[in-house]
Amino acid sequence: MLVFAGLTPHSPLLLESISKDQAKHLESTTTAMKELADDLYAAHPDTILLISQHPTMYDASFSINLSDPYEFDLRTFGELGFDKKLRPEIMLVDHLQRYLRKENIPITLTTDEALDYSAAVPLHFLTERLPKVKLIPITYSKLGPKAHFQFGQALKDVIFESNERIAIIASGDLSHALTSEAPAGYFKEGEEFDKKIQELIIQKNTVGLVNLNDNLVENAHQTIYNPLLILFGLLERISVNPQILSYEAPFGVGYLVTNFVLR
Repeated sequence: MLVFAGLTPHSPLLLESISKDQAKHLESTTTAMKELADDLYAAHPDTILLISQHPTMYDASFSINLSDPYEFDLRTFGELGFDKKLRPEIMLVDHLQRYLRKENIPITLTTDEALDYSAAVPLHFLTERLPKVKLIPITYSKLGPKAHFQFGQALKDVIFESNERIAIIASGDLSHALTSEAPAGYFKEGEEFDKKIQELIIQKNTVGLVNLNDNLVENAHQTIYNPLLILFGLLERISVNPQILSYEAPFGVGYLVTNFVLR
């Protein structure tokens, strides 16, 4: 059963051990992440499905990472002390991959023993009081918007048949092109994309999300669109109240935290 759904950023700058004095510019986001963590803890999940850009990604196939345990590698950012370990929910992984194959949805099982910042950052905030929660990392693909939405719908079929208490976290950052100093430089579509995504979330506008202008998505230089499409597919026809807890962009990258409160 589904007990929680949320949307988080995954910037390494959210970790004080990496950003150091820059962390003070991200107080709205870190406060919102702690609020989301409180709600997740209250939901008592057995397993977290984390939808993000994990290390192995395929052009024409979604992937589920299966490793026991999952470890995290942040050496690229000079962080050598991140020692969190989580274990997989193997039976649920098996049920997922069997059902997805039966539905002719392209799915591949991978084995990345070390996950990167895209998993480490949200899990750092959200699982501090959930040391025994199981993890299933799911990676999106380079297929189109409808394929991602349909993938989310298929995940829902398995989740709602499970006796496990399951939380869904979609993780990624909004536009990386909001200012001339941003990682992607400045693109005018960046601000438009960030505003549009927040609007679509509040409206629960699935049609608008799936049909978002390709040029807008591309020039926003973002990492949230595909995870959000999967999340929308998973939440289709489920009564939820989207609550945007924070949005800020102090470094030219949009960070959005949202709780999709289940009714």
